[in-house]
Amino acid sequence: MSLNDKVEIPRRTMVLFFVIDASGSMGGAKIGAVNTAIEEAIPAIKEVSDENADAQIKIAALEFSSGARWLTAQGPVEADQFRWNYIDAGGVTDLGAAYKALNEKLSQKAFMREASGSYAPVIFLMSDGEPTDKWQNEFELLKQNNWFKPAVKVALAIGDEANKEVLREFTGTMESVLEVHNAAILKKMIKFVSVRSTQIASKPPKVGATNTGDGQKQEDVNAAMREALEEADSDSQRDW
Repeated sequence: MSLNDKVEIPRRTMVLFFVIDASGSMGGAKIGAVNTAIEEAIPAIKEVSDENADAQIKIAALEFSSGARWLTAQGPVEADQFRWNYIDAGGVTDLGAAYKALNEKLSQKAFMREASGSYAPVIFLMSDGEPTDKWQNEFELLKQNNWFKPAVKVALAIGDEANKEVLREFTGTMESVLEVHNAAILKKMIKFVSVRSTQIASKPPKVGATNTGDGQKQEDVNAAMREALEEADSDSQRDW
């Protein structure tokens, strides 16, 4: 190899996890808005990945209702290869099943096995209701997961019936929980949060940041969400 030869440095991977409540109460406008927003966000996420010299973005998706099911069962999919297949709503809200499934895949033996290494993931949880299974035990196990601990975590509380305290426990702070009450804001927030959190989480830590590493990334995502929600106030009529 000559001195003029360029050495390709492999990019690390950053996985965006969508964890979606598909229970019966999500039927109609709610699940419709979720489907449309994720589909419309994919090209922007692909663009983030294409322009990022540090990380390649991959996407994993998990739906939960009566049980939990990976939509990306073979593993995270590169953003430019990911295709969103619309999901339907039905059944109960087995959040514990989702936590168990997530815990199983947040492992270097499963979804986090990239040879070039991975940034801490983004985990984006959406729910409109009250868990119907014994989720606490599964959540205690998930909290011990060494990929979950540094993950950037965001939750959408969809409508008045969403248990915001459960979502706060998931994110660790109410600042990372967004409350939405109509389809227009739901779509805006899904698209904005998925793209912006991906941008932030797939970059190296800022030089001179007041916080360090992944904690700073979570703070940056929280700040971006607050700004986006303030800008969406003009569409703040309550349908749910």
